Amino acid sequence: MKINIYLENQSLELLDDAGQLVCRYAVSTALQGAGEVPGSFCTPRGTHIIRAKIGAGCPENAVFVARRATGEIYTPELAAQFPGRDFILTRILWLSGCKTGFNRLGENDTMRRYIYIHGTPDSEPMGVAKSHGCIRMHNTDLLELYEVVPAGTAVDIIE
Repeated sequence: MKINIYLENQSLELLDDAGQLVCRYAVSTALQGAGEVPGSFCTPRGTHIIRAKIGAGCPENAVFVARRATGEIYTPELAAQFPGRDFILTRILWLSGCKTGFNRLGENDTMRRYIYIHGTPDSEPMGVAKSHGCIRMHNTDLLELYEVVPAGTAVDIIE
């Protein structure tokens, strides 16, 4: 399995081991565009791997803070209580860069920037760059993806 994320058209493609398309999802990457610098709120480019899968067994719409389930379940009422909160929901696929000095180790380390593929409220639009750097997916799409990709899966983020 391999994942390609295309920043230009805000899509994620899952490919099988032969390079054939298995499925395609609309995603939302960084509003600020592509970039590797910490604090830039940009989506890092290049080859990554899924370093960790977080959230197995949690219900859909489970809320995560610092990669831990809070016990909350996202609802519009919860969102109204916390306006402006960037909700990380359902599952987390934590990315780690593969190119030393570009997106791994040193100043511009994807994993230390806490860049994930994660769920977001279903009211959030997909196909539109709107995140703070992560790759957002609708929860049902993320649940499908989470079940079929193992840790270590290659993820190419393409500008």
